[in-house]
Amino acid sequence: MDSLALLRSLTAQASVRSFSDHPVEPELVEQIVEVARWTGSARNRQPWRFVAVFDRPTLEELGRRGAYAQHLASAPCALVLLSADNGFQDTEFDLGKVTQTVILAATALGLGSCLATLYPDPNVAAAARLLHLDSGWLPRHAISLGYPGATVSGALALPSGRLPTQSLLTTSLPLGTSREL
Repeated sequence: MDSLALLRSLTAQASVRSFSDHPVEPELVEQIVEVARWTGSARNRQPWRFVAVFDRPTLEELGRRGAYAQHLASAPCALVLLSADNGFQDTEFDLGKVTQTVILAATALGLGSCLATLYPDPNVAAAARLLHLDSGWLPRHAISLGYPGATVSGALALPSGRLPTQSLLTTSLPLGTSREL
């Protein structure tokens, strides 16, 4: 498999929201974080921390902390991503980078995953209390992890597919010229 095909096979993985009963080994989560910790960040601040959740009542409570977070309740494990509450504009961008690394590492280890956003702010505060977090760390995102289960059938709530490259990419024009989008 060439490099581009390998990248496509990793990044084209669908989000997994249905998991088998097989537990996720804590060692696999440690391997995922070991890979993720090498993700680049602005000024090497590494504005992230992780909390691995395996406890069913905690997973169920996290699943109630966002409009699309229900899959956390049925996952064998959730990796909660904590972002530094530092006011820097690039912190959330760095969280996106490390999230992608976590998802790619999970895929490489045979695990399915799905990102959840915990919101609004009262849900973030409730999740912080639930996880007994120190101040300065915000649990705004969590990733369900597990071995894929049966595919859920039915109508999708969101559009599927990807926009073509031509719809996403434009080439800059020389200074002084304009374009209508």
